[in-house]
Amino acid sequence: MFFVASAVAAELLGFRACLKCRPETAPGSPAWRGTATTVLRGLRLIDDGFLDAHTVEHLAAKLGVGARHLERLFVRHLGVTPTRVAIARRTQAAHRLVIDTARPVGEIAFMAGFRSVRRFNDAFRKLYRRTPSSLRGGRPPSRERA
Repeated sequence: MFFVASAVAAELLGFRACLKCRPETAPGSPAWRGTATTVLRGLRLIDDGFLDAHTVEHLAAKLGVGARHLERLFVRHLGVTPTRVAIARRTQAAHRLVIDTARPVGEIAFMAGFRSVRRFNDAFRKLYRRTPSSLRGGRPPSRERA
């Protein structure tokens, strides 16, 4: 048994690069970071509202992995599924709108990407332990962002 100094030297001797550790990738490159890169790309798409109009299966296909694998990656790296990330993002956006605007709660729900007011109210209550209406407390917001 013998060792060589680099992946290039090994290839010159007729060996292939290790498929697991992938020494041919440069430190810091997306390939070098592995599955974290897939999760980061998924997070960017979710932040851009991808799951507002598409399913997790579509997100996985766009990222080049299966839906189950994508869910496992999200749980491994973030502790939650892509759907939970999207719901939290929508709920946080709605929270800002509830506080900063005088728009009706139903309108805010749809602006934030929820498909129904009921799901919006459930998600809001779960995350903030109160209803969107109670957050306003019956008073108009301090500033208006139309």
